[in-house]
Amino acid sequence: MPSRKIAAFTPYFTEDEAGQVRAAFLAAGHLEGDASVSDFIVRATLHEVKRLQRKHNQGRKWDPAPPGSLRRGQRTMDELQHRKEGD
Repeated sequence: MPSRKIAAFTPYFTEDEAGQVRAAFLAAGHLEGDASVSDFIVRATLHEVKRLQRKHNQGRKWDPAPPGSLRRGQRTMDELQHRKEGD
């Protein structure tokens, strides 16, 4: 049985991105079943994880990455300029 313990992440959004996240949640979150903006962000993130699994891992789940294995902090200005944007 998978663990139901909550693991915390802190995504960093630009002001414009944060404004769009809030607006999307306020406009459609209730229609999609999201009780909070956190629910909205989790659902959207897991949707993207599944897309990446299909594209890069033959649709299979990856082995979980343990806490502490990720880089911390915000993106650098160079990373912001070269990030792939979704449409």
